[in-house]
Amino acid sequence: MKILLGCPTSEHKAYCLEPYIKAIKSLTYPNYDILLIDNSQTKDYYKKIRSYNIPVIKDKYQEYARDRIIHSRNILRKHVLDNNYDYLFSLEQDVIPPKDILERLLSHKKQIISGVYYKKVYITLDNQEITKITPLLWKITQEDKKHNLMTYLTDEELEQSNLLKVDVCGLGCLLIHKDVLQKIKFRYEKQEKAFDDVWFCKDVSKQDFQIFADPTLKCKHLTEGMNWNIKQ
Repeated sequence: MKILLGCPTSEHKAYCLEPYIKAIKSLTYPNYDILLIDNSQTKDYYKKIRSYNIPVIKDKYQEYARDRIIHSRNILRKHVLDNNYDYLFSLEQDVIPPKDILERLLSHKKQIISGVYYKKVYITLDNQEITKITPLLWKITQEDKKHNLMTYLTDEELEQSNLLKVDVCGLGCLLIHKDVLQKIKFRYEKQEKAFDDVWFCKDVSKQDFQIFADPTLKCKHLTEGMNWNIKQ
């Protein structure tokens, strides 16, 4: 299977460029190419990525982050379809996977399958703000549907070794077959807060594809703060 590994990026991810490059060059799967899509305002970050001998396309800068990400991600989609790749491995620049992640994801023979990575969520409980570590994997229960909500997978579920079916996942560590990409473009709806990962999963469901996650494939998530709701 021929795989394209890539993601949209910008100078906001410069803090994790070196560990990311080390990780993606160290993957043990023999048949993958790398392509990053830089949508920064200037060419400085594009030049920095090129200095590491990493293939990169300079995308146009757009005012809002969601517009930039969608446009860049669809460049990757087109590159997969135009160049006869079997899969897109969407690996965000702040996600560091195990070296053998591609072999292990492919072994399940699924059209859409995710690794596991976590983020910090700040919630208010009894008038106090607390930090919770949550996976970017969700299921949608019947009760959730009534209120347009999603439920995070639990720690107990993620300690299993069995493959999990999920309803929504992030695009940070996701293997997507070309048959899915032929039917679905990356998008979002401006009147909603959700990013393209949620809309991708909604469109996947409409096309009767299923999303899986391998809970044994835990990745590092090198996050730094960024407010996605403002122009940056």
